[in-house]
Amino acid sequence: MQVTSKWIDGMCFIGTTEHGHSVVMEGAAAEGSVKRGPSPMEMLLLGVAGCSSIDVVMIAEKQRQNVADCQATVTAKRADEAPRVFTEIHIHFKVFGRNLKESAIAKAVEMSAEKYCSASIMLGKAAKVTHSFELIEEV
Repeated sequence: MQVTSKWIDGMCFIGTTEHGHSVVMEGAAAEGSVKRGPSPMEMLLLGVAGCSSIDVVMIAEKQRQNVADCQATVTAKRADEAPRVFTEIHIHFKVFGRNLKESAIAKAVEMSAEKYCSASIMLGKAAKVTHSFELIEEV
């Protein structure tokens, strides 16, 4: 796996994957300017949200759960001093579907957290990572 970061101006960069997908990242926008993209640290949290969500949906579907949607909200705290690493990360899943079994979704979240989500497991080496979920029945 390889990615490239190219400086645009100020604190703005374009990140590109080896498959040609690009994203704008910006640390801090110049005064009076609109921020053009997420910060690199926000990108890390987006990666955790995506990685863990993929796991939860995939595992739930293998358990024959009728998942219609899955939303992950990741909340994090950072150290006050440099390096401003994440110290706490919480991932909350909202799983939407019909006749979802709480035990099945709990197992999917647990398996993602403990075995499959490379992003959260890796960040868990530096930060306390916790998980929660709620089921939302669709009609």
